[in-house]
Amino acid sequence: MTTGLPFDDFRNLLKALPGPNEAARTRAAERSAKLSAQGPTLGRLGAVAEWLAAWTGRDPQVLRPLVALFAGTHRGIAGSREETQAMVEHAAAGGAMVCQLCAANDLGLKIFDLALHMPVGNIAEEPALDERGCAATMAFGMEAVAGGIDLVCVGAIGVGGAFSAAALMAALHGGPASDWTEAHAAGVERALAHHGGNLKDPLEALRRLGGRELAAIAGAILAARMEKIPVILDGYASLAAAAVLKAAEPAAIDHCLLGHVSREPGMARAAAVLGLRPLLDLSLGDGEGAGAALAAGIVKNAALTHSGMALRPE
Repeated sequence: MTTGLPFDDFRNLLKALPGPNEAARTRAAERSAKLSAQGPTLGRLGAVAEWLAAWTGRDPQVLRPLVALFAGTHRGIAGSREETQAMVEHAAAGGAMVCQLCAANDLGLKIFDLALHMPVGNIAEEPALDERGCAATMAFGMEAVAGGIDLVCVGAIGVGGAFSAAALMAALHGGPASDWTEAHAAGVERALAHHGGNLKDPLEALRRLGGRELAAIAGAILAARMEKIPVILDGYASLAAAAVLKAAEPAAIDHCLLGHVSREPGMARAAAVLGLRPLLDLSLGDGEGAGAALAAGIVKNAALTHSGMALRPE
């Protein structure tokens, strides 16, 4: 049963989401058509530029991109606390793949430690969070996109998020747990059975089955929409967080692109269910923002191509 209190602000926001700027989209599409007509065609680069224009309301450009990664820990997942802490420290020291990609593509990088010393509940036996804690974590995620950025890549770093992601996808879209995960299928089935009929409300499903990183990502996606910041999703956890918002409001993730499909079983199925076509498919591992950082480089190239190309005289 939901209390109807801490989540109210988010439900109200979901009812009042700003839509795309269709005039900006049309201007960008007209320029894409003229540029393509003189060859070679822009293809999907043109579509990405038009997406940027629609959700920022201006001519396509990317000046202050950010990769925002959220780290949380989970009871019931072996090594979640220790391995997640090690991964965060490795990235903070500049040693992770995403660090190199951010440097190569001139992207900002922030890693948010979401109380790693306090794992969320074992979702096979209890809710991950109470409603107040989940709402507070979503609010934290909303603050993470403040500061004048104009493109944000959101993802998770750590161990345990894929379990929660698979459980959320199964709760929201049905099917056997084996459709959404291989390693955690039995645990997902136990979690769904334990929480029973309490998973019909998407935000309630998030607080029962998701970790702090998924809640923070959901908040970041929502805040980005309100601030007219396009979003690139990275990894299974970000897809599941996006699925929660889409289940609550069908247009809630229209400002999002999917950076890549990882090797995490279930992610390709999740992308298809959500109607998201990845920019890349490089068989990368799940999480840590690498796929989104690579995709952000493509988005930057799309904007520069669209704005910098000259039209040949007729």
